[in-house]
Amino acid sequence: MSTLRLSADEAGALQQAADILRAGGLVAFPTDTVYGLGALLRNEASIARIYTAKERPPEKAIPILLSSIEQARHLAGELSPLAEALARRFWPGPLTLVVLCGDRVPHFITSGSGAVALRSPNHPVILRLLAMLGQPLAVTSANRSGSASPLTAEEVLAQLAGRIDAVVDGGRCPGGRPSTVLSLAVEPPQLLRTGPIGSSELSEALEQSGFTIRIAS
Repeated sequence: MSTLRLSADEAGALQQAADILRAGGLVAFPTDTVYGLGALLRNEASIARIYTAKERPPEKAIPILLSSIEQARHLAGELSPLAEALARRFWPGPLTLVVLCGDRVPHFITSGSGAVALRSPNHPVILRLLAMLGQPLAVTSANRSGSASPLTAEEVLAQLAGRIDAVVDGGRCPGGRPSTVLSLAVEPPQLLRTGPIGSSELSEALEQSGFTIRIAS
């Protein structure tokens, strides 16, 4: 298969990307951190294609990108006050929150863990695409597992050309590194990956919101 390269600046490019996703395709696009690879959240066949394209281990769950805290509440069933405080402080932005979700998220997204990673990205291209779709996307970095996360469309194609349907070229990602990942599904909250937002910044934000919670690393 050939992989389309769509310029985010061209009229109709994002609509074409949305149509590809609705048809079950895989599309890569820029975010505020690195390029992501997305599929419709409830399309099991498309999610399976992500695992195949990336050669991703089946036990690794796939995060979800969304456009609002309201969407996060719907997926989680109910966000804890802690999750709400962090989302309001850092979204849209480079913080991924792992929360319990019950059966509101398909098992093929969570790998049966009962928890899901949620993030609202701060980049106009993916936010416009999410708005067009009117729903969150299952998204992981647009690289082969174990390889460097791509910061440009060229880097995406170098790893995934012929494996995905399209890449939206929105230039170089401004962040340049994957998001911080904080799990709220355990007690105390655990920092699973250090990214643009450090543990001291998270702790400070929590203290300002009235929480005195230790973050485990």
